[in-house]
Amino acid sequence: MQLVVARIGRAHGIKGEVTVEVRTDEPELRLSPGAVLHTEPASAGPLTIETGRVHSGRLLLRFAGVKDRTGAEALRNTLLIADVDPDELPEDEDEFYDHQLMDLDVVLADGTEIGRITEISHLPSQDLFIVERPDGTEVMIPFVEEIVTEIDLENQRAVISPPPGLIDDRAEIASARDAEAAAADSEDAS
Repeated sequence: MQLVVARIGRAHGIKGEVTVEVRTDEPELRLSPGAVLHTEPASAGPLTIETGRVHSGRLLLRFAGVKDRTGAEALRNTLLIADVDPDELPEDEDEFYDHQLMDLDVVLADGTEIGRITEISHLPSQDLFIVERPDGTEVMIPFVEEIVTEIDLENQRAVISPPPGLIDDRAEIASARDAEAAAADSEDAS
């Protein structure tokens, strides 16, 4: 199985180093010297990491055969992809690989079906589950512990506790409209 572990950013300096946007919780495992990574686009690789270091809070990598700024700039926006055993699990029990989360059923704590995870979007601030509802519509659910209360891989489900309006604001609006109508009816009856 292949996992995207980083995206190459700008060149740094004149000796072929690049900044990378890390997309793995295990950079010391996936982005260490000697690691051979596939690329997207495939024409850029495979790339072997020659050196890695942190500078001003950013990871800098140098790849074998890339010796100058021009070569480093040519790699900009290339995705770095690692081969991972599908049975391998992250070291932290509260972490998951995307392939483990794909196709999980999303349910409320009471078992109400919300849909199925069809995509995971990795944003700078948080990850989002893209969930396909039974009616074919999609809803985005932030993958934060306040909302996603349990990941149950054994039963292939993600349990959520969404704030009002996250899942279906139409139901909330209809409920408020019904409450207003009931109040108006009781005033008319008085």
